[in-house]
Amino acid sequence: MTLIITLGAAAVLVLWVIYAYNRLIQLTNRGEEAWSDIDVQLKRRYDLIPNLVEAVKGYMTHEAGTLQKVTEARTKAMGAQSVGDHAEAENMLTGALKSLFAVAESYPDLKANTNFVELQRELSDTENKIQAARRFYNSVVQDLQNALESFPSNIIASSFGFKTREFFTLSESEAAAAKEPVKVSF
Repeated sequence: MTLIITLGAAAVLVLWVIYAYNRLIQLTNRGEEAWSDIDVQLKRRYDLIPNLVEAVKGYMTHEAGTLQKVTEARTKAMGAQSVGDHAEAENMLTGALKSLFAVAESYPDLKANTNFVELQRELSDTENKIQAARRFYNSVVQDLQNALESFPSNIIASSFGFKTREFFTLSESEAAAAKEPVKVSF
């Protein structure tokens, strides 16, 4: 009878280890998939920026510095390796694009250019998709982190070398701007 109980307990333990391991694998793979979604949207954004810069060049002859900052920020973002580097570079690129659009407000002919307006709309749509992908990714990272830190799955995680992922976060200034109410004027 003791042998049956011991074998039963061992079988339950083995099944639990298999379940915990598979759950950690699933969460890790979801993290990879979620990052891939962000990467696709970032590449789309990078592809739009040269077209936007070209559309703006003819109108903004005195704003070469602004265009240069956008180009440099895009190059840095494309070369980022880690999630943290991507977050920093993306925040810098977002700031450069905001400057570009702020300067573009001074050029009525540019604002009336259909190519510029369409590129601006596509870029805005891409920004929204990046935000959605970032929220999903951070949610998956949170689930993975909870599994890695919770007992008893943390024992399996440390035994098999599972690692947490970095969150993809907004800069402090961008986060503060996102919390401010939208100003509407008529």
